[in-house]
Amino acid sequence: MHDTDKTLTPLELEIMQVLWDMGACTVAEVQPRLQARLAYTTVQTMLNVLLKKHKVKRVPDGRAFRYSPSVSRERATSSALHDMVKRMFGGSSEALLMAMVDSRQISAEELARIAARLADSELETDGPSKQEQPR
Repeated sequence: MHDTDKTLTPLELEIMQVLWDMGACTVAEVQPRLQARLAYTTVQTMLNVLLKKHKVKRVPDGRAFRYSPSVSRERATSSALHDMVKRMFGGSSEALLMAMVDSRQISAEELARIAARLADSELETDGPSKQEQPR
C-alpha cells in the first residue's frame, strides 16, 4: 500500500466524517450532508475509491449499497498526523509543536494541559515507579 493510499483527501475525509457521525449510509444519504453540492455519481465514485483504499466497507441494501467506516476516526487521525509530521517536520513532533507555538496556534494554557495529559498517560503506561513498589 502506498502512503497516498493511507492519506485521506479533503473530500474523502468529509465523507468519512459523515459515516463516522451517522453510521452506515447509502450514497443518497451521504450526498446531502456534504458541504459541496456534488452529483450522486461523484459521491458514489468517491465511496468506491474509499472502498478500494479499505477505508469503508459496503453491504447490499436493496438496489443500493450501504457504506460504513472500516477504520476508526482515531486511527485515521493518527495516520494523518503521522503523515503530516513526517512530510512537513521531518518526523519531529517537537518541530510541529514549535511551529504551533511560533505561529500562535497553541497557547501556554493548552500546552500545560497537554503536558499534564502526557504525564498521566506515561503513568498509566509505565505503572508505579520502582521507588513506589513495595520491597
